[in-house]
Amino acid sequence: MRPFAYSRAPDVQAAIAHAGAGAEFIAGGTDMLQLLQEDLRSPATLIDINGLSLTGIGTDGDALQIGALTRLSEVAAHPDIRNRFPVVSEALEATASAQVRNMATVGGNLLQRTRCLYFRDATMPCNKRQPGSGCPAQDGCNELNAILGGSADCIAVHPSDLAVALVALDARLVIAGPAGERRIAIADLHRLPGDAPHIETVLDPGELITAVRLPMAMADRKSAYVKVRHRASFEWAIASCAVTLSLSGQTVQDSRIVAGGVATRPWRLPQVEAALAGQRLDAPTIRAAAETAAEGAAPRPGNAWKVPLQQRTVARAISTAAGVP
Repeated sequence: MRPFAYSRAPDVQAAIAHAGAGAEFIAGGTDMLQLLQEDLRSPATLIDINGLSLTGIGTDGDALQIGALTRLSEVAAHPDIRNRFPVVSEALEATASAQVRNMATVGGNLLQRTRCLYFRDATMPCNKRQPGSGCPAQDGCNELNAILGGSADCIAVHPSDLAVALVALDARLVIAGPAGERRIAIADLHRLPGDAPHIETVLDPGELITAVRLPMAMADRKSAYVKVRHRASFEWAIASCAVTLSLSGQTVQDSRIVAGGVATRPWRLPQVEAALAGQRLDAPTIRAAAETAAEGAAPRPGNAWKVPLQQRTVARAISTAAGVP
């Protein structure tokens, strides 16, 4: 770990004002501390934002708003989340361990860094850490890497369970920065790697996520979050799927199907949604729709097995949400 300066921000504007060159924000620190210890991040200054008034969950107009510093465990247990947006609780309860969820924040979870083996090893080249150094995952140990959304410069998987569920709910983010406040769809937060994988989000320098907004129009849908992992606890997804369904009887009026664990960002599957639209849900219809889930996939030799796994994960998530055996 390299030396750094440390300061506490008393309010949002002070935090933004101090976010100059080489400064980074820290809240729960569950990912940041690992990155510092492994010499994968070397900020000149850490700005502690735990004192900001960005916690809590409550109705705000046409949305349920979650403060960005709210701990994951509090969100997962909140009655309005469990009753009206249960896919969020399910995703969070499948995230990390209880101890981590007690510390980790909503905003930090959305901005956590990839678990790619090469990114996490400071002795290896990685375009995310050192632009232009190369991507050894392309022909190396790529069993856990992305089959969707990758490029010649990066095939690192996005790790957040929460982000996948939020995309399935059309959630929006409130962002504060030097130019004031703006709002964006969560689906637009994470960039495809392209030829600049080190630029992971659309956040400008000094910007800070202050809240997540869940539209009430998406409340009370049938939903499910299915996560496949190598072990039952504290493990990242090798494939996951968040589903929200608007049904008339067993006929699909509208759906959001989003994959995780297989792509460089939360990956919405419009082709699956199109295959379900207007259809009465039964096992054959679900299987047929899920077969399209890997359209456009570009697996590497070590992770071609993720293609059928993704299809089966999507089928299971839709079946679970719809209550179809």
